[in-house]
Amino acid sequence: MKRILTFLTFSFSQFLLSAYAQSITLNLRDSLDRPDYYTSVQVPDGNYRVTVTLGHKKRPGSTTVRAESRRLFIENEATKKGETKTISFLVNKRTPRINDKENVRIKERERTKLNWDDFLTLEVTGDRQVVQQIVIERDTIAPTVFLCGNSTVVDQDDEPWASWGQMVTRWFTDKVCFCNLAESGETASTFIGAGRLKKGLSMMKRGDYIIMEFGHNDQKQKTPGSGAYYNFATALKTFVDEARQRGATPIFVTPTQRRSFDKDGRIRETHADYPEAMAWVAKREGCTLIDLHQMTRELFEAMGEEGSKRAFVHYPAGSYPGQTKAFADNTHFNPYGAYQIAKCVIEGLIAQGVPFVQYLRPEYPRGYNPAHPDAIESFHWTDSKHVDLVKPDGN
Repeated sequence: MKRILTFLTFSFSQFLLSAYAQSITLNLRDSLDRPDYYTSVQVPDGNYRVTVTLGHKKRPGSTTVRAESRRLFIENEATKKGETKTISFLVNKRTPRINDKENVRIKERERTKLNWDDFLTLEVTGDRQVVQQIVIERDTIAPTVFLCGNSTVVDQDDEPWASWGQMVTRWFTDKVCFCNLAESGETASTFIGAGRLKKGLSMMKRGDYIIMEFGHNDQKQKTPGSGAYYNFATALKTFVDEARQRGATPIFVTPTQRRSFDKDGRIRETHADYPEAMAWVAKREGCTLIDLHQMTRELFEAMGEEGSKRAFVHYPAGSYPGQTKAFADNTHFNPYGAYQIAKCVIEGLIAQGVPFVQYLRPEYPRGYNPAHPDAIESFHWTDSKHVDLVKPDGN
């Protein structure tokens, strides 16, 4: 059974996928000459295949589609006049509800995040968007990759902030789904304490994966029992044990470097022994380890002390509406920086032979080398409408 729904308003239209509908089809031909818009469909928690038909019979187009809190799926996809293209991808949708008695303890700033509401939301943008149709269908078969971490991983809702977790989705087909549970400011232990891991476990099935990147905020914990080889290592083992109990595969990712340079142009180590502790736990537990710590060292050193500002949130005052002070953040990435780091993560997954890399899109440019990052001039990002002048939690 299929319900056909036609848009009348494009600001924030909402539709309900009922228990009786196998899919929803949104015919969007009336939107082709409208500006960027959001559309959302009320659906239960789970994974959904979104199939987007692009093209216009009278003009060429360039379309970008992001989902939920700015997860990138279709990037500047060009269509010629009269050409039609169909692209499918999987989107995870969730709410804070874990079960009848428990909910994730989301932060106040998360209450407006699209990742945590009752709707699967799509953002249609681009230099000249030409979306004709969107079909949304439930998927219960494809493996899910659960992302756990902090502000360097989380789906950032607003410009100019971004993280690798919301960029990695761009390069995968509709045979694998990413569920990004990360949140700014979290440590491995506070992530567990807030119920974020439990939420992931409530959705997890055999054959899934769980990727953990922590260390940024953990190193600042000074409570009794804290430390890289104490509380941190214990929390990491909890992730491993819980995932394996459900037939999922745990993968560790060492923390991204901060933009902190020595006088000789080398990255200064700021994470103490937390990356080494993660590698130690990974080896002891027989887990795959992606050394993003080393790859981002190579990446930022290749860019140089001044050039690496272009990968972080460094913008003069007035770059964004209402911005009266310059941004000079050496921890949090902008879209270009997050995009480069997502490629580092993918190359690490390929090098380690992680099975779900078989679902990379054919156009993924294999062989990315962080020592030779993409030229920033080759990266084209259409800003979302929403800007946040407050930096994310954590440092």
